[in-house]
Amino acid sequence: MHGELAYSTWPALSPTPVVLVPLGSTEQHGPHLPFSTDTIIASAVAERVATDLTLRGHSVVVAPALPYGASGEHQDFPGTVSIGTEALTMVIIELVRSLSTWAGRIVLVNGHGGNLAALTASVSLLLDEGHAVAWAPCAVTRGDAHAGITETSILLHLDATLVDLASIVPGATTPMSALFGRLKSEGVRAVSPTGILGDPTKATATIGAALMAEMCDGVQRRILGESIDPRGCLRDPARGTVPASVATEGRP
Repeated sequence: MHGELAYSTWPALSPTPVVLVPLGSTEQHGPHLPFSTDTIIASAVAERVATDLTLRGHSVVVAPALPYGASGEHQDFPGTVSIGTEALTMVIIELVRSLSTWAGRIVLVNGHGGNLAALTASVSLLLDEGHAVAWAPCAVTRGDAHAGITETSILLHLDATLVDLASIVPGATTPMSALFGRLKSEGVRAVSPTGILGDPTKATATIGAALMAEMCDGVQRRILGESIDPRGCLRDPARGTVPASVATEGRP
């Protein structure tokens, strides 16, 4: 079994392990999903990947998740907590510098699309400093943008008690390409009063199980492939250099 850093002791750590750090957010996810949705998903992916890698003979530790990200586009909704790109960039830099004193390799497992600018900036600098670090997205080939069928199905699979089934309603289903400009300048609430980008009404735990398997397989392939693109993102050997759509309202 892999180690969870938060519940381990220093003598129990293997020398120079691979450390997975889940990155999430605390932001609105419509009227039916919790603020911690991105963090829950990133943590679940990191845990499952760590378990699989450990069974393959790798020494893997999962660090506590970072629950705050860059979520300014959701700030019009009460409850959203965003630290912004600049602060997140510095947090990642200092986290990795500290981890590098004992970790063999660090992989940031990202569950929130709004974190991408901070990841690109921080990991690029850290690589220049000589740190063994990269990031990997929790990605699926086909999925809607935010609090829709993708994320709702995954939470139904992981813990259905976290989903308020009575509050599920369709959100904005206009293609993201048509919404992105206004979303970026005015925020999510300007294009979706419910905060949903997609349609969660057809979400099921069965769909969620398949999506989770796809995410975990993708992250594991990236880690084992060890090829890093110019943004510091681990390439997926099965998909080329461009990551698939991120399930949490981001674009790589």
